[in-house]
Amino acid sequence: MKKLFTTAVITAFLQITFGGWCFAQLTVLPNGGNKRASVTEQVGLCDVTIRYNRPHVNKREGHIWGELVPVGYVDQGFGTSKAAPWRAGANENTTMEFSTDVKIEGQTLPAGKYGFSIVYDPNACTLIFSKNSTSWGSFYYDPAEDALRVKVKPLAADKSVEWLKYEFADETSSGATVQLEWEKLVIPFKIEVDAVNNQLTSFRKELRSNKGFTWEAWNQAATYCVQNKTNLDEALTWANNAIGPNFGGNQSFPAYKTKAMILNSLGRGTEAMDLMKTALPFANEIQLYLYANDLVIAKKVKEAFELFKANYDKHSDDLYTDMGMASGYSAMGDYKTALGFAQKAKQYAKGANVGIVDLAIKDLLKGRDMNLD
Repeated sequence: MKKLFTTAVITAFLQITFGGWCFAQLTVLPNGGNKRASVTEQVGLCDVTIRYNRPHVNKREGHIWGELVPVGYVDQGFGTSKAAPWRAGANENTTMEFSTDVKIEGQTLPAGKYGFSIVYDPNACTLIFSKNSTSWGSFYYDPAEDALRVKVKPLAADKSVEWLKYEFADETSSGATVQLEWEKLVIPFKIEVDAVNNQLTSFRKELRSNKGFTWEAWNQAATYCVQNKTNLDEALTWANNAIGPNFGGNQSFPAYKTKAMILNSLGRGTEAMDLMKTALPFANEIQLYLYANDLVIAKKVKEAFELFKANYDKHSDDLYTDMGMASGYSAMGDYKTALGFAQKAKQYAKGANVGIVDLAIKDLLKGRDMNLD
């Protein structure tokens, strides 16, 4: 009796412990050997993630497009859809996720995760981005859930691709072309982002975090705006925060210079000039040298020479003060005096600077302004 009781207890224990697992499946390769894959690329500041399953040609050359992948919609004999597109891969739903709003072939698609499918046609494929990204395959496809449809032309591939894949091509700072490649066909479509607006949105968010307690962060955001000629009014506020006294502001030469650049861009040149006079005492010798060079480029030779001379008088001989004097005299056409300073500068030059000084000396020996490109 005791033995029977023990056996019964063990049996019950096993049923309780493992009963819920009786239908669980062990991890195996996906059905049909269609490998799971994902690819993520950053387009601008937008993270684009594609998750899909990769079918392979498997000796079916010439029988993929128009046969295995039929033309148009089909009734797959399962699920609720009687006119289903191709799932743009194998097994589960192919999905695409965008961390910011994008444009697909020029049409706006909000940030989010979408089920992706294709209506194949040898002349013009229809790409479907569905709000439903969780259904299996396209058996339950419902056109009412479409977020976007675009048409693109399929292209012949240079070589056969055995395993279906998605790749990013023709990438720029604000766009890319996504290419579905399989067998001897490529289905491409363009993604574009508003790179500047996304960057500004990111700045606004990060400047409210702990990153906003350093003047460098405010200055970086303001500098981006003036370099891209955008959002100048808000950039001026950011530049003021960089200077202080709040938000970790600091009376640094780079922060003053950024604000002056913004003022110039806003047509407030007199204010910009006055501000730079305030900024000069905060500049080190390298910053003075670079700023004076900017003035040379702007054809403000007299102001530039005064800064080069002040920098030299304060710091005496070194690479930047000597090269500054060479640049100043060269800009005024006194190549002989400029050559003397350039030759003195060479003794302080190291690495890549050696070549820069040598080029300046070469120009001056030819009686040519070293400041010219």
